[in-house]
Amino acid sequence: MTTAAAFPAPVYRDTVLGPLFENMKRHHWRHLMRVNDAHAVMLAEQGLLTADEAAAILNALEAIETDVASRLDEVGVGSAEEDLFCVIEDDLRRRLGIAVAGRLHTGRSRNDIDHTLFNLALRDKVLALSEALVHLIDGVIAVATRHRDTLVVAYTHGQPAQPTTWGHYLAALIEVLLRDVDRLSQALRMVDQSAMGAAAITTTGFPIDRPRMAELLGFTKVQENTYGCIAAADGTTGVYAALKVMFLNIGRFVQDLNQWAGFEVGQLHVPDTFVQRSSIMPQKRNPVPIEHLRVMCSLGVSCCDGVMLAVHNTPFTDVNDTEHEAQETGYRAFDTAGRVVALLNGFLEVATINTAVVRRHIDQSYITITEVADSLVRAEGISFGQAHSICSWLARHMGEQGETLATVPYAVFAAAFAAAVDRPPGLAEAEFRRIGTPEHFIAVRTHCGGPAPAPMDRSLAGYRDQVEIDRARLADHHRRIEAAAVKLADRVAHWQRTARK
Repeated sequence: MTTAAAFPAPVYRDTVLGPLFENMKRHHWRHLMRVNDAHAVMLAEQGLLTADEAAAILNALEAIETDVASRLDEVGVGSAEEDLFCVIEDDLRRRLGIAVAGRLHTGRSRNDIDHTLFNLALRDKVLALSEALVHLIDGVIAVATRHRDTLVVAYTHGQPAQPTTWGHYLAALIEVLLRDVDRLSQALRMVDQSAMGAAAITTTGFPIDRPRMAELLGFTKVQENTYGCIAAADGTTGVYAALKVMFLNIGRFVQDLNQWAGFEVGQLHVPDTFVQRSSIMPQKRNPVPIEHLRVMCSLGVSCCDGVMLAVHNTPFTDVNDTEHEAQETGYRAFDTAGRVVALLNGFLEVATINTAVVRRHIDQSYITITEVADSLVRAEGISFGQAHSICSWLARHMGEQGETLATVPYAVFAAAFAAAVDRPPGLAEAEFRRIGTPEHFIAVRTHCGGPAPAPMDRSLAGYRDQVEIDRARLADHHRRIEAAAVKLADRVAHWQRTARK
C-alpha cells in the first residue's frame, strides 16, 4: 500500500507557497500581528477569552513578533506551514498548547484576515503616495510661480499653436495632480474599512464585536455585508484604477517634456545633472530621466492592468485571483509610482526654458496671429470670419516669404485687409505690431484659468489652498491610525496586567 505524500508537493511549495510567503513577509506580517492582537483584545472584551487566556495569548504573540522580526530573512515555508499565518499559529500552539492557543481563532477565518491585511496594506500605500503627490504638487506650484511669465510655445496636434507661459502650462499639470490626489482619496475610502468578523463569508454565531475590531485597527468603518467583504474586490480595483489614471496623466506630460527637450524643438533645457553622455558621440546630451519617467509610467500602468485583468471575469466569491498574487503585482505599481513622483519632482525643480529658442519659434510660427484676428474684430468692428480670412491669408504669405509678424510689411497687411473689407484698416502700424507680440497675447487672456498674471495668481493661490486641505486631511488619517495603534497597545497592556492581579 502506497502512503500518500504530505502537503505541500515540492513544486507547489516552490512555485506558489514560497513566493507568496515572501510577499507576506514584505507587506503583511506586521499587519497580521496587529490583527491578532486586536482580535485577542476584542475576544477578551466580549468574554470569549478569560483574562488569563488573553494575557497568555497576548504575551506569546509579543514574543513571537520579536522572534520573527529577529530572523525574518530565515523564516520560510516549512513542511506543514504554508504561510506566515500558519507559522505564527503553530508557534503559538507550541508555546501555549492548543487548548489556549486555539481560542485565538474563534469567530474568524483566514478569509476575513487576508482581506483586512490587504486593506491595511493598501491604506498605507495610498496614504504614502498621496503625501508624495502633495509634495510634488507643492514643488510644481513653486516652479509655476517662479515662471508665471516665462513664455513657451503650446502645441496642438504636434504643431505650434499659441504662446502661453511655463507657469500656465504647469498649472494644467497641477490641476491634474490635484485630481489624482482626489481620486486616490476616494479609493482610500473604499479600502479604509474592516472586513474582520466576516469570517469565511457569513460571519459567526459567536458574540464578536465587528465595530470594535475596526476601531482597534484604525479603520473608519466596518465593511458591512460579510459576503461582500470576501467576494467583492472593488476596493482593490478602485485603488488601481485611480493609480492607473495617475500614471497616464504623468506619462502624457512626460511625452511633452520629451518633445520639448528634442533638438528640433529645444524649448526645454535639461541641466547636466540629468544628462547622460554618449559613449561614442561626443556632442550628445541624452535627457534620459525623461525616458525613464516614460517607461516607468508605462510599467506602472501595466501593473495596474495586471490587477484588473486578474480580477476580470472572476466569480463573485472567494477566489485566489483577487488575493496575494494580484496584490503583489499591484504593490509593484506603488513602488514604481514612488520613483516616478520623486524623479519628476527633482527634474522639474532644475529644468529650465530656453527663452531665446521660444522667441525664435514664436516669430517663425507667427502663433500670435490668433490674437491679431481677435484684435481686428474689436478694433475694426468686423466679423471674426472676416478677421480669420485676413489673418489666414497673411499667415500663408509670411510662410511663403519667410517673414514674421514683426517683419511683414505693413502695406501687405493693409492690402489684405482692404481686399476683404473694402476699406483700409484704421489700425496704425505701431498698433498692428503690438497686437502681434506674445506679451499682448498673454496679457489680454484674463479670464478664469487664463495665462495672464491676474488669473494665474488667483489659480496659484487656489492650488496652495487645496494643497493645505489635502495635507490636513492626510494628517487626520495618520492621527486616527496612530491613535488606534496607541489604543490597541493600551488594551493589550491592560489585559496583560489584568491577568497578573
